[in-house]
Amino acid sequence: MTSSTGFNNIIDFGAVSGGAELCTKAFFAAVEKCTQHGGGTVYVPAGTFLTGPIELKSNVTLHLEAGSRVLFSVRIEDYPLREVRWEGTERPGYMPMIYARAAQNICITGTGTIDGQGGFWWKSHLDGKLLHPRPRLLYFEDCSRILLEKVLLVNSPAWTVNPVRCRNITIDNISIVNPPNSPNTDGINPDSCKNVRISNCQVDVGDDCIAIKSGVENGKYLIPCENVCVTNCTLLHGHGGVVIGSEMSGGIRNVVISNCIFEGTDRGIRLKTRRGRGGTVCDIRVSNLIMKDVMCPIVMHQFYFCGEGGKEKKVRDRESHPVTAETPAFRSIHFSGITAVNVHAAAAFLYGLPEMPIEDITFDSISISMAENAVPGVPAMMEGVGETLKMGVFCANVKNISFNNVSVRGVEGPVYQLNSAEGVTFSNCRLDSYSQPALVKQETADSTFPLKTPFLCP
Repeated sequence: MTSSTGFNNIIDFGAVSGGAELCTKAFFAAVEKCTQHGGGTVYVPAGTFLTGPIELKSNVTLHLEAGSRVLFSVRIEDYPLREVRWEGTERPGYMPMIYARAAQNICITGTGTIDGQGGFWWKSHLDGKLLHPRPRLLYFEDCSRILLEKVLLVNSPAWTVNPVRCRNITIDNISIVNPPNSPNTDGINPDSCKNVRISNCQVDVGDDCIAIKSGVENGKYLIPCENVCVTNCTLLHGHGGVVIGSEMSGGIRNVVISNCIFEGTDRGIRLKTRRGRGGTVCDIRVSNLIMKDVMCPIVMHQFYFCGEGGKEKKVRDRESHPVTAETPAFRSIHFSGITAVNVHAAAAFLYGLPEMPIEDITFDSISISMAENAVPGVPAMMEGVGETLKMGVFCANVKNISFNNVSVRGVEGPVYQLNSAEGVTFSNCRLDSYSQPALVKQETADSTFPLKTPFLCP
């Protein structure tokens, strides 16, 4: 079935179905055949094909026919080391399972399945047996014009789809399924990318469903992530539905999140960073969302303590510090048309830096109602914040925030708690008859949150 038109069936290059015989050489040969003709399609027919990493080249499409399954090897020796970005910095890591670098016009299409067999990698990671970061399932670096369409991605060893410093990315109608307890199995993580469109996807994972990033302060490249559109997606479980940060030192701007459903995610929209990161997150629009059974629908804070450097004194210090290039900023972020039901821990949690308040935030046409049988949860991973239950809207170190047509029902205690809040306005906001007064001002921003027993970072 090999032809000059660039249609290359892996069977013709020695691949054997059944999932027992390694087909890495067949995939490599099919890709090489495409490149010899300036491009083409690597065709995976119905059946299960075991392979090591697959490196795609410019103008190559990997097409998975209905009923096909690409099953990745669990032998570490099949994964040579490559320099990759891992949690914001460049370092040697095991070669990603599907990989491209400095390529153009890369496509992965079809209704087949790509299976990373992550169980081996998750256990090895938790047992401390890995010398390098786990492979991502799909990883593209310095590429342009990437299309991912229709495929099912399952059991990723770590982050599932991770383009880094790429441009013009379209991710449409794909499904991602990783077990809820699988470590660091984020769904789609564009990192320092430009012009990203994520639409019509279903993501059900063990960490953040979609996370937008731009590296950390000591990374090799500080490049913004910008012009990102997330629309018509269903986001399940996960520690966050759509997350920005905490790796955001290059800046993140011009993001639209719309027409999505969140169900069972710990947090809905989640922005996180800390002192030392620098960078600015700005010009974010979030609209037309439905959330159900989430711990906290909206979280924005600048004291994130997970990861390298997160336990330093400067990260946890609630006193004001000098503003420098290492001071991160959140501003111009707008929420509208959001309904959240069966909320457990808090309606919203905003905690800025005293020297750099979270600024220019609007909440318009928002309806939040608490679950009757709510379960306590931790709204933000920062020192001194423990579990809350049916808490209302908490804001500390904020500036120029407006609440218009906001309804918060079923909270226990004050609906709004404000501290070090400047320029906060309310209009057409409704309370139910069981709520305490709408507004409570406290003497200290952290008095509501005594230090709790330490907990793990999701």
